[in-house]
Amino acid sequence: MAVKVLLDTDIGTDIDDAICLAYLLANSECELMGITTVTGEAEKRAMLASALCRIAGKDIPIFPGCETPLLIPQKQKLALQAKALKNWEHDKSFPKGEAIGFLRKTVRDNPGEIILLTIGPLTNIGILFSIDPELPSLLKGLVLMCGYFERRYRSIGPLEWNARGDYHATDIVFRSRPPFIRSVGLDVTSRVKMKPDEFRRTFTSEILRPVLDYSDYWFKKFKKVTFHDPLAAATIFDEKICIFRKGKIKIELDKKGHRGLTDWKESKRKGFHEVALKVDKERFFEHYLSMFR
Repeated sequence: MAVKVLLDTDIGTDIDDAICLAYLLANSECELMGITTVTGEAEKRAMLASALCRIAGKDIPIFPGCETPLLIPQKQKLALQAKALKNWEHDKSFPKGEAIGFLRKTVRDNPGEIILLTIGPLTNIGILFSIDPELPSLLKGLVLMCGYFERRYRSIGPLEWNARGDYHATDIVFRSRPPFIRSVGLDVTSRVKMKPDEFRRTFTSEILRPVLDYSDYWFKKFKKVTFHDPLAAATIFDEKICIFRKGKIKIELDKKGHRGLTDWKESKRKGFHEVALKVDKERFFEHYLSMFR
């Protein structure tokens, strides 16, 4: 039986969101119940998602969500990949102000069946859990691309974008208690990369054509793809891709320069949060690319 998934995304900035959505659309084991977008130009982000849904032949409900964090200024104001929309058919009109209500209704109509996958800053989900504190318990589980936990590598971090983008919302989400909460952070996603030339040679499937087009805007500034979001999504369908450890997570809210830091302590006995600490890169790429053969 297919896994029911709700996706919350900031597609349109880093190319990995589009890579992730294409994977979900191509995955026969995924029943994508809906998509909500978050951060600046949420409607353009919805358009980018709709272009991928159209080329995949899927009619997926899409709702633009919150464009501003709960209390702090928005640092991600533009969906730069929207410049590629001129090349692709896409929806241009979406329900306004209904993203949170849609998420809430979908979970409540499918108790114990929905995996909520978040691959952007957590504003939508923080609001959702605040207005309906029971809702996390009605999920099947919560999977996040969020955080940096062991902080082994000096070249990255210590803050991770999704965690710090709306750190008050991050705190709300990490204090929730769904049946399970799993975080795939920079500890492992930073190990799964691809250079532009290899990316262009590999991503040749029809459904990936818009992703390639979107990527042109990403490669103008960055010379690699890091598979942050698709790695998190893949763990829903193949738990052996990553090794997880249980522990406790606290979000730093006060210390200047560290707000949004994910402070994690391993605790096998009392830990509730599952954190990815190791990744099998070859298994991930084999799994991901098998969806497009």
